[in-house]
Amino acid sequence: MENQIRHVAIIMDGNGRWAKKQNKPRTAGHYQGSENVRNIAIAANEMGIEVLTLYAFSTENWKREKNEVDYLMKLPSVFFSRFLKELMEKNIRICMIGEMDRFPKATADILTEAIEQTKDNTGMILNFAMNYGGRREILLAAKHYAEDVKNGKINNDLDEEKFEHYLMTSEFPSLDLMIRTSGEIRISNFLLWQVAYAELVFVDEAWPDFTPEIFKKTIEEFKRRDRRFGGVK
Repeated sequence: MENQIRHVAIIMDGNGRWAKKQNKPRTAGHYQGSENVRNIAIAANEMGIEVLTLYAFSTENWKREKNEVDYLMKLPSVFFSRFLKELMEKNIRICMIGEMDRFPKATADILTEAIEQTKDNTGMILNFAMNYGGRREILLAAKHYAEDVKNGKINNDLDEEKFEHYLMTSEFPSLDLMIRTSGEIRISNFLLWQVAYAELVFVDEAWPDFTPEIFKKTIEEFKRRDRRFGGVK
């Protein structure tokens, strides 16, 4: 029996290096990468994936040059102005994990609007991780749990299942597969709790060159793997 795949996460790496090879500015790579989000989201939806989580902007990305960060903050508006209608037609729901309070108002507004407009859609969830960091997520979850114990809302009897209710991904199925593009072999503070028993696939292609065909090959590879979750078959 082949592995069932419900939740896929992708570290969309290599936009800047892709642009450099094209003798273009890094912003051109980010633009092309945002175009590819649409292609991969549609492919994932057609394959019956329930949740596609994309690492769009990490808590560490604020360290980049201001002009690059400013451009990245404008991309949600560009993306949703072009593709929200199509995503709506395909019954795709937009979600976000991370902390929105640091975003410029225009960025926060467009993300909030996309989430609101698609909230009743019942198809695939396209989940953007923005201003997101795995360590930060676990820290916030621990703080929220401690506050609930302190306020008498719950008993201090934490286990893994209860802790997961405090994570930003609490409404999603467990992560099955994490993909990273552009040849880097690390997870860069992404979904640290959720990746515990996920399968990992690293591909050489930069994110703008990560086609639906390559995506389908990674899914096929996932389905061939022997997932034992610490046990023995």
